[in-house]
Amino acid sequence: MYQKTMKTYSYVGKKLEQLCSSCFFRFIWFHLRGNKFSLELIYFLFISSLGFSILRSLDAKSPTFTPGNLDLFFTSVSAAAVTSMSTVEMEVFSNTQLVILTILMLIGGEVFTSWLSLKLRTLFFKVSHKDDDTVDLSLSNHHEDPSNNIAILELESSISESINHMEVLKYKSLKFLSLVVLFYLLFVHVLGLVSVFIYINAISSARNILEQKGLHAVTFSFFTIVSSFSNCGFIPTNENMLIFRKNSGLLLIIVPQILLGNTLFPPVLRSIIWAVGKITNKEETRYLLRNSKVVGYHHLLSYKHSFLLLITVSVFLMVQYILFSSMEWTSGSLGDLNVYQKLVGILFQVVNTRHTGESVVDLSTISGAVLVLFIFMMYLPPYTSFLPVGEEICEQGSKRNSKVIENFTFSQLTYLVIFIIIVCITERKKMVNDPLNFNVLNIVVEVIRVVNRLQL
Repeated sequence: MYQKTMKTYSYVGKKLEQLCSSCFFRFIWFHLRGNKFSLELIYFLFISSLGFSILRSLDAKSPTFTPGNLDLFFTSVSAAAVTSMSTVEMEVFSNTQLVILTILMLIGGEVFTSWLSLKLRTLFFKVSHKDDDTVDLSLSNHHEDPSNNIAILELESSISESINHMEVLKYKSLKFLSLVVLFYLLFVHVLGLVSVFIYINAISSARNILEQKGLHAVTFSFFTIVSSFSNCGFIPTNENMLIFRKNSGLLLIIVPQILLGNTLFPPVLRSIIWAVGKITNKEETRYLLRNSKVVGYHHLLSYKHSFLLLITVSVFLMVQYILFSSMEWTSGSLGDLNVYQKLVGILFQVVNTRHTGESVVDLSTISGAVLVLFIFMMYLPPYTSFLPVGEEICEQGSKRNSKVIENFTFSQLTYLVIFIIIVCITERKKMVNDPLNFNVLNIVVEVIRVVNRLQL
């Protein structure tokens, strides 16, 4: 069985390599590689259409209800684009259909698509000799003097070798980076899959839930880990993670998956490259760490940006955790949980605001202040850093850091959010007793109106 599986993987790998080497594929790549939007649009349309075709050909779980074609296509697009929007309940899909949705989330996730882009770049990488021609033109005027020919040829040869060495080093670094990203992708998924599967089989409450809903443990584990890592937010239960709110161990397993597939991917990736460099002393690791911008892989950030991103993520989580705990600790949304379950549940909830969307509470029952903060966190891009990472260049060409006071300057939107949260906290009793006049929408409108008048 093992040998047959390996032969199948080998056959598929050869077919994919032949496809990537085909003239048509090269034509598409070389004509669209400069237009990233067109490439991504073609890719996502292709996998979404393919997923829809497969989902349509498979039977649903319930023989009495079959999702319509538009519902299936919308779900396929949502899974491929990792948006977690669906027009039908997740429990209507059969086990095989859930596997197809899992694959769509996997190949549509940011980490996988970035690895695929790296793989294509290394596949069609060519050493450029454009700089060599520039060198020849700049030195051609001296060729008339025979006494300088030998020195000029040696200089040209030295420059050409240096340029070629840097091009080859860049190519090797890209190949090494693609291997690191692939290893990262596989390791995190396998570790998460095994952990969830062991937990489900060890904890009877979680296992009973899956048995009642007719879900296979392996399918649930694979689906949940891929969805969490790709930050999609799909869960193969109608209640999302609300039904597992008392399974704190399961929530703690999923939390690292969410962070490693989203905001903490760049710092962890840079740490892995640094660790491999320390162990193996590979030249490619030093090149990647020193030339993150030249490499052109937008998840490979500089040391400063990665460090500031790590601090920013920690601060955002701490602020959300403190506000959620202070506003919702005794509320009905967490009323049936003990202290430990509340601590873990709040952590899981605040981690999911950027940007997975899994939930262990009913969002319609939380306070307005927390809801405004969650909306603001969802608005922020994943690699937002609290402090600016840019550097200013002086007239003499030397670099200096930005002014300290500018580092702590918020945008206008941030101030609006802060004021709205403060008003929601101070008027939280009136928002409960008089929701008609005191609600989040009215508060937002009034705060924006006041701020605009102050600007006038």
